[in-house]
Amino acid sequence: MSVTTMSRLFISASRKSSGKTSISIGLCAALHARGHKVQPYKKGPDYIDPHWLAEAAGRNCYNLDFYTMQHEEILAAYSRYSSDADISLIEGNMGLYDGLDLDGSNSNAALARLLKAPVALVLDARGMTRGIAPLILGYKAFDTNIDIKGVILNKLGGYRHEDKLRNIIEHYTDVKVLGAVHNSAELDIEERHLGLVPSNEDNACLDKISQLMTAVENQVDLDAVLDIASQAKALPAIPVEVTPHVSAADVRIGIIKNSAFGFYYPDDLDAIRDAGADLVTIDNLTATDLPELDGLFIGGGFPETHMEKLDNNTAFREQLKQAIEAGLPVYAECGGLMYLARSISWKDTKCDMVGAIPADITMEKRPQGRGYVQLEETDDSLWPDAENKIIAAHEFHYSRFINLDKNAKFAFRVLRGTGIDGQHDGYVHKNMQANYTHLRNTNSNQWAKRFVDFVRQCKHQANTKTP
Repeated sequence: MSVTTMSRLFISASRKSSGKTSISIGLCAALHARGHKVQPYKKGPDYIDPHWLAEAAGRNCYNLDFYTMQHEEILAAYSRYSSDADISLIEGNMGLYDGLDLDGSNSNAALARLLKAPVALVLDARGMTRGIAPLILGYKAFDTNIDIKGVILNKLGGYRHEDKLRNIIEHYTDVKVLGAVHNSAELDIEERHLGLVPSNEDNACLDKISQLMTAVENQVDLDAVLDIASQAKALPAIPVEVTPHVSAADVRIGIIKNSAFGFYYPDDLDAIRDAGADLVTIDNLTATDLPELDGLFIGGGFPETHMEKLDNNTAFREQLKQAIEAGLPVYAECGGLMYLARSISWKDTKCDMVGAIPADITMEKRPQGRGYVQLEETDDSLWPDAENKIIAAHEFHYSRFINLDKNAKFAFRVLRGTGIDGQHDGYVHKNMQANYTHLRNTNSNQWAKRFVDFVRQCKHQANTKTP
């Protein structure tokens, strides 16, 4: 059997908030600037970090997630997207051994082991001296199947601190110090509810990436990083299932995409196109007219930070509401769901939204729904899965519904998670479905094709309707 021998490195940490995302962004940018084709990945469900990683690497970042993807599916995705890359960088979430299950089957370490990827640990070294040695040794001993090849010391207090740590690590361990990044406020990226502010919303995004790149270039041994990545063990070749591509798009589906709505998985959008849709990007912050469409997809984001501009664009909101009432197929997730409600209240301010959902949104200080969810389709689902009624997905929202009609129809029962009311998700009205849950197009949940087929069906019915 042929094998996959692509260079790859798993970037992890001892715990979350160690600065691994900033280091990963800097590595992607620095290697890309050297002329390497860098393929970034992010472990788990996430939109924000992949935005930054994609911007730094100059190509899409893809998510690898045990909860929604089978092992073979993860390997196939890696093989497909890394086929033309010089090096792949996989950024973990949380700490190396953190995950859902007691046995670590959902952990970062499990993903590194599945991908046979050498690991570089990013360590927040603030206040640490000799204690860094047992930390490293413990991480190596905890699972000897995990190949921890090096560490990147982060947030160092100065050169004396760096020298001391290098001497300690060299004396007590066989782990290579790949870099030592000194603490600097310039390297911090502003955070919000979900972590980093999205790159599509940060006006200084390119400047920040440049700063991170320079820090990594000057303080990380890139040649050593490349050398470790090249030592990755060969992966068995995994047959890549090619999705049949519809040669000619026969439906136009709008996608609202701007600084307020940017939470889209690139492979989901690819799947929508492969199903025969022409995607039309719409900016509802500035566009006054809703273009001629067969369907509409509104992803997640932060509409609350743009709610006054969304409110002021009355013409677009009214046209969208009229289109929904006339039967336009619409699918919305999280921020898109919020936009379709009557209003959003945040920080003592209330702004009008589309009003297609007769309920109001209020922002809270604590998460109202967070983490993985499990849904069961109801008979009211507009584009149901004929083979699998149980759907694995994720949610993360600080908002909640108030004043929702008790007779509302829903596409899903919530088996795990929160959804709209703790028991249901996927508000259904005419041909519109809107949920807090973010779906991922995977082998077990090919929602993109089902949605496009539904749009196509609605278009056909409208065209054949007797005058």
